[in-house]
Amino acid sequence: MGRFYCTSKPIEPEIILPESEKVTYQAKSQPRASGPSESHEFQAETRQLLNIVAKSLYSEKEVFIRELISNASDAIEKMRFMTRSGQTLSGADRPLEIRIDTDKVGRTITIHDSGLGMTKEEMMTNLGTIARSGSKAFIQEMSEKNQTVDSKEIIGQFGVGFYSAFMVSDKIEVFSQSSLPDQPAHHWESDGSGTYTIREAQNVSEGTKIVIHLKPDCAEFADETNVREIVKKYSSFVGSDLILNGTKANELRPLWLMDPKEVEPDTHEDFYRYIGNTFDKPRFTYHFRTDAPIDIRALLYVPESRPGLFETNREGADVGVALYCRKVLIKSKAENIVPKWMRFVKGVVDSEDIPLNLSRELLQDSAQIRKLRTVLTNKFLRFIQERARKETKSFLEFYKDYGFFFKEGIITSNEQYEKEELAKILRFESSKQPAGELVSLPEYCDRMNAGQRDIYYLSAPSRQLAENSPYFEALKKRDVEILFCYESYDELVLMQLQQFDKKSMTSVEKEMRMDNTPPSEETDKDSLSSSDQSELMDWVKSQLGPKVAKVKTTTKLESHPCVITVEEMAAARHFVKTQAANFSEEQRYNILQPQFEINPSHPVIKKLNELKQSNPKLANLLTEQLFANSMVSAGLVDDPRIILKSMNELLTEVLSKY
Repeated sequence: MGRFYCTSKPIEPEIILPESEKVTYQAKSQPRASGPSESHEFQAETRQLLNIVAKSLYSEKEVFIRELISNASDAIEKMRFMTRSGQTLSGADRPLEIRIDTDKVGRTITIHDSGLGMTKEEMMTNLGTIARSGSKAFIQEMSEKNQTVDSKEIIGQFGVGFYSAFMVSDKIEVFSQSSLPDQPAHHWESDGSGTYTIREAQNVSEGTKIVIHLKPDCAEFADETNVREIVKKYSSFVGSDLILNGTKANELRPLWLMDPKEVEPDTHEDFYRYIGNTFDKPRFTYHFRTDAPIDIRALLYVPESRPGLFETNREGADVGVALYCRKVLIKSKAENIVPKWMRFVKGVVDSEDIPLNLSRELLQDSAQIRKLRTVLTNKFLRFIQERARKETKSFLEFYKDYGFFFKEGIITSNEQYEKEELAKILRFESSKQPAGELVSLPEYCDRMNAGQRDIYYLSAPSRQLAENSPYFEALKKRDVEILFCYESYDELVLMQLQQFDKKSMTSVEKEMRMDNTPPSEETDKDSLSSSDQSELMDWVKSQLGPKVAKVKTTTKLESHPCVITVEEMAAARHFVKTQAANFSEEQRYNILQPQFEINPSHPVIKKLNELKQSNPKLANLLTEQLFANSMVSAGLVDDPRIILKSMNELLTEVLSKY
């Protein structure tokens, strides 16, 4: 029985072997049933289960080919084991292969393996009883005899794969010749209605031959081209040669099961193009195996090309990792085993420990799947962190193209440990680094000032705007390093991260709002007096009204007259960009709760204090303009053109005096 693989691949040239190189197992002559026929009924429960298997268990009819190939592969592995163990077998030197023949005229598909074959009793037991796995029983029998079977090569688990053929057939015939000595061949036949017949047969080669008589609406499974694509999709990596109408159909090797040291870069490139349905090269290749806490063999590729718009769209793109179990495809887009942010990764994961449902199309046992997902995610993140240390130039090129995905991972992850592992990959410019040079969060932490417990960051469209920001000015004189976030979503990422290495992620805008300046015994001689400051704050609050939650003075500014602070600037900016249009102006200010902080030492503020008495109209226009400028500087105005009207009014009033 089988599993699934990638749904689409690059078109590959069909491999036609010369007659001298075709590996086929020749039958003695056309097999045929002989002797008296015995008719048997499936038990009532079995008949009901057969109906479920044939009509409801599988989502795609084509998987019957996967299942029968997997059964055939198991029969060959049993033959190999018995041969190695010294068992006396007939025809032991025959080539071990799986042959598939299609007949469009006769509307049949035939799958013939040269494996161990079945006796009459085994045919009745294995084919007459649904949900009894002959492969599983074989492993158990050998175990009882203290003979170890390599279970990794045995695919069968559930004992229902054979019956998937009834989805597409009017009738199924099975010819089988056991390789055990002195065993006659037998013919099994059923139309799936509840009974089957069994009789002896003649001219049957060692192994098992299944002839599927297709229903009229399933005739496409007798078409060689269609069958070749199905074989390539699901069964490219089974351990035996697959011969389809005389030509080999499985040339690829399962690289993920090989020793990483044995795989050449060129081989990886070819396999990456196949598995990823792409034409570029892998930028990074991660090939590993782990046994604990779960058995995993994985081969992951990071694309060389930049991600397209479709890939960056979280909802539109699929995960690129395929899930296999014992070399047979389970799911081509296994979104459950890696997080959505890893959708740019291409590759294969093979695990015997994954819990599958009866059809082997769905994953069960969420605890095991979570464990698999955690192991894959953590190992991939450590691999990328290692690339950052060992291949810095290549990593930075990769980060430029793919850093977005790691930031998405921080926003969407529910695990703080995973968030911090993702955060180790992030890179930012900083106030203590030359323009263009990037720093990581661990590097930032290594050079923090003594006693510093916060990692400070500032969001701005460019370095120039960041360095000229009033918020930057507030911390610059404290000689604190500040990370510059140029992407609009960076501050949301760091806000979601919350902390790194037990240090809080703190926006300098939030730091600006915190009243942590030590009180001064003396008033700055260049500043307004305490009484003037108090009166001015009350007057400004009366002019701005509900636009501001509070007006206060600050000593953190030098070259700027004023600044706006809110409790969470990143969330406030996100609100302005996405939802503010749905609210009235008064409602917006009520939600934002902006705090207007003025610098009492700045010439503009001191002049405003004078104008409130000498020219109240001009003072009011100046106050409105200072507030509007601060809102723009804070990024809390979606369209700065709206301040042009108040600016023109202010200019008109000023120029009217001349």
